[in-house]
Amino acid sequence: MQDRYTFEYAVIRVVPKVEREEFFNVGVILFSKRKKFLGIKYYINPDKLKAFSPEVELDLFNNYLKAWELVCAGNPKGGRIEQMELSDRFRWLTACRSTIIQSSKTHSGLCNDPEKMLEDIFNSHVL
Repeated sequence: MQDRYTFEYAVIRVVPKVEREEFFNVGVILFSKRKKFLGIKYYINPDKLKAFSPEVELDLFNNYLKAWELVCAGNPKGGRIEQMELSDRFRWLTACRSTIIQSSKTHSGLCNDPEKMLEDIFNSHVL
């Protein structure tokens, strides 16, 4: 029997107009300490974004999420945060905020393969 590893994840949400508190899911961020894995997967449906807020540009949200991707990857372009440990980066990205990109509360589970679990959660919560 293969070992199963604990993981935590949060669903990433786009909130085009924060004052209206309306959002839709665009991605997932997943962290597994034992597997030393921090990954993010996202996709913003342009039609859905236009339905929520016709004047908002898709590139704005994609640029924010690309910055999150850099932080997950530990890329130096991610700024000082990329120098933090994986767990600290995950906590920073999933911290409660009232901006146009937010995350759900964190959830936990067990899996054999964090990368596959990221894909599965993305497919079930975003697509």
